[in-house]
Amino acid sequence: MDTTLQGFSAQIADAAAGGAPLRIRGGGSKDWYGQDLQGALLDTTAYRGITDYEPTELVITARCGTPLAEIEAHLTRHGQMLAFEPPHFGPDATLGGMVSAGLSGPRRQAAGSVRDFVLGAVLMNGRGELLHFGGKVMKNVAGYDVSRLLTGSLGMFGLIAEVSLKVLPRPVAELSLRLEMQQDEALRRLNEWGGQPLPISASSWADGVLTLRLSGARSAVEAARARIGGDALDQADAWWHAVREQDHPFFADAMAHPNGLWRLSLPSSAPPVALPGRQLIEWGGAQRWLLVDADADADAAADAATIRAAAAQAGGHATLFRGGARDAGVFHPLAPAVRTIHKQLKDAFDPAGVFNRGRMYREF
Repeated sequence: MDTTLQGFSAQIADAAAGGAPLRIRGGGSKDWYGQDLQGALLDTTAYRGITDYEPTELVITARCGTPLAEIEAHLTRHGQMLAFEPPHFGPDATLGGMVSAGLSGPRRQAAGSVRDFVLGAVLMNGRGELLHFGGKVMKNVAGYDVSRLLTGSLGMFGLIAEVSLKVLPRPVAELSLRLEMQQDEALRRLNEWGGQPLPISASSWADGVLTLRLSGARSAVEAARARIGGDALDQADAWWHAVREQDHPFFADAMAHPNGLWRLSLPSSAPPVALPGRQLIEWGGAQRWLLVDADADADAAADAATIRAAAAQAGGHATLFRGGARDAGVFHPLAPAVRTIHKQLKDAFDPAGVFNRGRMYREF
């Protein structure tokens, strides 16, 4: 075992013996995500580096502490990309944190989520053992796909030491368009276009303006532009980067907002959600960011219940993404059967309960 991994294993064994929690951390760019942090730091940044990459195979394997910017720069040199466009939320974002958080950017609408691109992973469990799941090719998953289960788990099952990801070629041509329309019309048009062979790779609606990104062959992009209409967006790359990293003006007040920033995950065909406040809509209508109008002295738990009830009625769920009062929990409450599965998995991988205790749900 690598000496860095041996150090991780020893730290985990000591924590398990003493019943003390460990806080797994790479670059710390997403420390604000989830419930409050607990425990001694287990710093993964020393375990870094791309261990395997063959451009013709469209697969890259790297260690958890590898900077995300380093991976993306390496792929760009070969005309390839992480197609789910993961947000960094800071210059120190790492591969392990990306998979652990499970967050995807604007291109998720067309390409899929982080989970869809994870082919394999190496996990260090609560006993300090290395477990290998999946692999480095696209057709080797049999049985329970644990490597994808780890995506978005916020480190509750263990230290994600290494990950293999599918990558894709960068599009030949891209063009972004802007059209003025209200929310209900934007949702209708997005779902209408979603059922047609149009190369829409990203969408965003806010404040009466729908922005679309077209990606693909030049002929397909130009044909879609003629069909959709609208005005071309200048400096489109910077604009989509701002949406991905939440530097867009909509997000400016999220941290100071009394109710924080809510993320609603809904069926794309769901009608506008009847909640007071401002919204930014992505992914063809499936992801809706919400800044709720509310009195700072209002009951945060009651507000959270109202938001989650509205999301559930629309067929989805709601997460308190940034800021706000977290007493009512960050993530949508689990159904009893799903909670039982979570508990069984946690007990199997982390029997002493040392990893990221309470980061996702307080009971784990």
